[in-house]
Amino acid sequence: MSRIGKLPVPIPHPGVVVDLKDDIVRIKGPLGELSQQLSPRINLELNQDQILLKRVSESKQDKAMHGLYRSLINNMIIGVNQGFTKELELVGVGYRATAQGQILEMTLGFSHNIVMELPLEIKLETKAEKGKNPLIILRSYDKQLIGMVAAKIRSFRKPEPYKGKGVRYVGEYIRRKAGKSA
Repeated sequence: MSRIGKLPVPIPHPGVVVDLKDDIVRIKGPLGELSQQLSPRINLELNQDQILLKRVSESKQDKAMHGLYRSLINNMIIGVNQGFTKELELVGVGYRATAQGQILEMTLGFSHNIVMELPLEIKLETKAEKGKNPLIILRSYDKQLIGMVAAKIRSFRKPEPYKGKGVRYVGEYIRRKAGKSA
């Protein structure tokens, strides 16, 4: 049995409602509402305080789907209850970020500024303190969406291995290379 798939998904009682209809799981919480289409090969049992997922057969595909759907549902419940946060830092001289509503404007050393409009599900905040790298803070209840947006922002200027300049996640380790030896 799948190690991840066999674990029950706990449902926090205050404010989180789980609904199953026609192989679509809808989870509503204090931060928002998410839904996920389930495979017909995965059965979902809804109890008072937990969700159990069972697979139809022992095929390799069903085993993979078992763990996948358990993780997706767990992330949905955590998201609508607590939410997720991603922090990116801009490392480099003159690198800046400003936020006006859902529009993020970044100066990353190109001849032009990069302007990106974020989805409404994501809350955007920027911090710029003297002596520290500027930060972009993203908050959302949808883990997939926040991961995609953070990866897109990072792709504008990936960290380079010689000086470490670029956009990176807070706490991300960048393997450094030695420069030219004279």
